Amino acid sequence: MKFQIEVIKSKIHRVTVTQADLNYVGSITIDEALLEAANIIEGEKVQIMDIDNGERFETYVIKGPRESGCICLNGAAARKVQVGDVVIIASYASMDFEEAKRFRPWIVFPDTATNRLIK
Repeated sequence: MKFQIEVIKSKIHRVTVTQADLNYVGSITIDEALLEAANIIEGEKVQIMDIDNGERFETYVIKGPRESGCICLNGAAARKVQVGDVVIIASYASMDFEEAKRFRPWIVFPDTATNRLIK
């Protein structure tokens, strides 16, 4: 039997929310350097998990300025977090079960204080 399963594709582990903009159209703005390191593209659906308050929700990605450390929740998502909260950002992919056994996700562990890649 062939079937598809959903597995983690990319994860930005523990970044700090720098802004929350309720009056924006929606989404999450993420530093372009973090997006590239985690293999996440603009417009991709992501799950946000707030370490501080336990909230989990989905939105889509907007590319933020490179090396800015920007993690900004926009629109309705801004009500789910506080500036200073630490979040995990994850995206998932559907793939064949056998392929999923071999797949290795992109996982990034930035500096939580600056949201920049640790070199």
